[in-house]
Amino acid sequence: MSPSFAPTESRAVRVATARVRLDGDLTIPPASKAVVLFAHGSGSSRFSSRNKRVAALLQQCGFATLLMDLLTPDEEERDRESGDLRFDIGLLAERLVGAVEWLGRDPLTAKLPVALFGASTGAGAALVAAAELPERISAVVSRGGRPDLASSALARVRAPTLLIVGGADLPVLEVNRAALAQIAAPARLEVIPRATHLFEEPGALDEVARHAGNWIEQYAG
Repeated sequence: MSPSFAPTESRAVRVATARVRLDGDLTIPPASKAVVLFAHGSGSSRFSSRNKRVAALLQQCGFATLLMDLLTPDEEERDRESGDLRFDIGLLAERLVGAVEWLGRDPLTAKLPVALFGASTGAGAALVAAAELPERISAVVSRGGRPDLASSALARVRAPTLLIVGGADLPVLEVNRAALAQIAAPARLEVIPRATHLFEEPGALDEVARHAGNWIEQYAG
């Protein structure tokens, strides 16, 4: 990855999916090589500090990014009480598919390859969306993800997939090792030494962004 320090265009957007409109933040550096659509984890939103950090580093390397809410404000309020929607992988994947289609209609992103970056439960939804859109998704990256939540869709994923897990996040590491064997596409498990589930250790998120950027550069850049 070679960084670009040119100014970027950033704007708030309303992403029209099949059933709802969702708030998002779209950032497009000049001469972007691909657009990375983020799928946040359970109980999070487009304001996730971790995903915003990774997105900023990817932007410096010439990738456009779309961070978006996967639930409407009313749904978020319901989810805070019940916690059920954050695990509705079918619903979240449907909205990611809608967002990819929306990117295909926006003049600034229509011709760009699309990569998906999923965190925690969002990784499961990203993999289901990738299985549904084999001709449109060029790469998938999972950060501390739950690829097991994609269930049988794992075998249908055709996009090269990178699974990034903290070395100290032992339960999730085992889940990712099992999922790796089920993905038919080119796939790799990258372990960040001593990192925990949220990658809060100094430099851990920068390592996530470096591996993600290299993967997306290889397959979608």
